[in-house]
Amino acid sequence: MTSLHSVQIGRIAPLGPEDVPSGFVKRATPDRIVVAPLGLIGDEQADLTVHGGPEKAVYGYAAGHYARWRAEFPEHAERLVPGGFGENLTIEGLDEDAICVGDVHQIGSAVLQVCQPRQPCFKLALHFEDNRMPKAMVRTGRAGWYYRVLEEGDLGVGDDVLLVERPQPAFRFSRLVTIVSRGAATQAEMAALAGMPELASGLRARAQGRWRISA
Repeated sequence: MTSLHSVQIGRIAPLGPEDVPSGFVKRATPDRIVVAPLGLIGDEQADLTVHGGPEKAVYGYAAGHYARWRAEFPEHAERLVPGGFGENLTIEGLDEDAICVGDVHQIGSAVLQVCQPRQPCFKLALHFEDNRMPKAMVRTGRAGWYYRVLEEGDLGVGDDVLLVERPQPAFRFSRLVTIVSRGAATQAEMAALAGMPELASGLRARAQGRWRISA
């Protein structure tokens, strides 16, 4: 069984010593939250050129990753708890190896689709005050996943995370994480991604461009 361990939302606030505006820091909420096309009601993003939008509407993260992070970075243990990576949904029983590109999940009455991995930026380093953290996320592949919203609804802690549809059973999400972060892909993989409607449009366009060049 997979379930929603915690739900987090955040407001734009200064982050790091330079007070960079960011919605990275989020707080857990016990309330049921409405999921709209652009994300959870009450959640904010500061830089909409790289955050938010319909294909980064909701950020999910594996609850099981946090124990490994604390073992590797014990000095950050207080922050390495659910919500520590700025995710909206911390999920028990799922990780990058357990899901596929395009998986459709029903959580509460909302229906969401896995469409791309998180690519860490400098704000992750600012939050932990540690420049190693973005590189560690890339190295470990513990990136989490963005959902697009297929059906609006509401969700809350304890809701089951139900697999409704798996249109791409041959393409594990962990493989996509590796391709996006390291640029390591076969021509066959690029061709598959280029024709994959479930994939975020930006990544699909990148795959189409590379495929045309290498063909």
